[in-house]
Amino acid sequence: MTRAMAVARADLRQVVRSRDFWIPIGIMAAMFFVVIPGFLLWIVTSADESGAIEQVTRALGALPKDITDSLEGSSASARAGYAFAVYLFGPVAVIVPLTVAAAVGANTIVGERERGTGEFLAHSPATEREIYLGKLVASLLPGYIVLLTGFAAYSLVVNLTVGGELGRWFFPTGRWWLLIFWVMPPCIAVALSMILRVSGVVKSAAAAQQASSLVTLPVIVVAYGAASGSMFSSTASVWMVGAAAWAVAGFGLVRGSHAVRRERLLGIDARG
Repeated sequence: MTRAMAVARADLRQVVRSRDFWIPIGIMAAMFFVVIPGFLLWIVTSADESGAIEQVTRALGALPKDITDSLEGSSASARAGYAFAVYLFGPVAVIVPLTVAAAVGANTIVGERERGTGEFLAHSPATEREIYLGKLVASLLPGYIVLLTGFAAYSLVVNLTVGGELGRWFFPTGRWWLLIFWVMPPCIAVALSMILRVSGVVKSAAAAQQASSLVTLPVIVVAYGAASGSMFSSTASVWMVGAAAWAVAGFGLVRGSHAVRRERLLGIDARG
């Protein structure tokens, strides 16, 4: 475990030092978690009863009855803001963390060969499983950190905008806790279980990025659907979805351990 953490720390240092990676990621995270939700929630909660809020109110009428019954707020604008914050923005938690994890994971193995450090890692005392575990941790942590940081920022935005209308801070709700800590982590792990295998087979970082985009897209679609379902399904259903995602993630990560081979790090067997 110590050697695996050493591999992870070395990769994480590379990620932290990469400004051309974090600057666009930071901008994208700010847009998805703060700017866009904050702007839309401000518009909804600031609208008068006779204007655009009437259209929003009609749209809320199309929601399931158990959802409309759970909406809080004494005014139409407050109820609309609550609905947007709690039920309609849930899927935003999917896109950015998966993008971050995919970008790091795609380069983590093939990048060793391109930087010329693959030979050093191949001849290190770390076993292939320890190298894989270190690469996995180094890919998961940035995605999870962005997920938690974005969740905290979004919670603050929601409470400052909608919470002011309700007269109290109410967010996060129980379903959001389940989404962030039960459903999303295995979704990220599922994507990485495939991306690390791709990174171990391809010959260049550019090819790894292209392949990871194709791999990540269907995972994002599935995770997006799971996130949307988490907002409208029963709590028991959310627990079951998360359990299924953890099972798939565990299977994929165990199978993905074959992605790391010393020959591949040396570039001898790039095709696997």
